[in-house]
Amino acid sequence: MTQQHLQNEQAVRKLNELVKDVKVCMFATINPDHTLFSRPMQTIKIDEEGNIWFFTNDSSGKVDDVSKENTVYLMYSHPDQNTYVHVKGNASVVNDQQKIEELWSPVVKAWFPGGVTDPALCLLKVETQEASYWDGTSNKFVVFFNMLKAIAKGETPDNGQFGELNVNNR
Repeated sequence: MTQQHLQNEQAVRKLNELVKDVKVCMFATINPDHTLFSRPMQTIKIDEEGNIWFFTNDSSGKVDDVSKENTVYLMYSHPDQNTYVHVKGNASVVNDQQKIEELWSPVVKAWFPGGVTDPALCLLKVETQEASYWDGTSNKFVVFFNMLKAIAKGETPDNGQFGELNVNNR
């Protein structure tokens, strides 16, 4: 595996590339007893600054959680592509109607039947503090084949890339 440390715009591009097909991550908040509580959340957008956006209900537990401790962890997994991403960030609740309209998608209406003016609708913005990834060269079968080939030749297999993404070093 080759290691990369990407900065700024390159890091944001790589983050977008890695999660564009995943969409759903495990969104973990920190409980008062310092344990994690995770739930699936659909990523709406990763903006040009590396902030990750989600729609949510303003009375949900995660809104209460981030108001007490705003550090969150996002875990993305795409086993078919052998791609995994971990993000640590600071979450905040955003009640900006213009931003809600900008990010709105008809799919969101399933959870918010009132549309963009649904009074329960708000956004969670995660400002990425740290991110790391593991991006395999291909699917599991090819990885397994490359491992067997490397064993037979006495070489080390190329299993892809891993690295850190520093999106907030502007």
